[in-house]
Amino acid sequence: MSSFQLVGLPYDSFSKLFGWSDDELAEVNARRVVADAPLSYPCRVSLADAEPGERLLLLPYTHLGVQSPYRSSGPIFVREGAIQRVEAVDHIPPYVTRRLISARAYDESGMMVEANVCEGFEAAALIRQMFANQKASYLHLYNAKPGCFSCRVNRT
Repeated sequence: MSSFQLVGLPYDSFSKLFGWSDDELAEVNARRVVADAPLSYPCRVSLADAEPGERLLLLPYTHLGVQSPYRSSGPIFVREGAIQRVEAVDHIPPYVTRRLISARAYDESGMMVEANVCEGFEAAALIRQMFANQKASYLHLYNAKPGCFSCRVNRT
């Protein structure tokens, strides 16, 4: 059985953007937002949903920056002051369990080798099943309904 670990994005990649003006953010297709509802603003750094009133950035992010046909980017939310989350081995946080999840497995060259969809509470079983494929080097989870990158999953 394969063990796994979910990893949030490093905050350092985004911290300077919180000091930019709205015009500067617009130049990189980003915008400042304030969470106005619970469970609606999933932070890709902390792997937790922002609470109403928290400030975030909504910005494009290249989550699969590989030289393959699967190179990909999309919108993400980042909470101001977020701390990068590295989950405990084999732990799936509520950030994932409460959503419909699309999982994609990639090989070392960034080629997709497997893909599937499940309810978030079933994600651990799907991740283990996908890592049973020895070609799968790592996985990406996506929030299936909006189709947005959620986090990376590494073998441990």
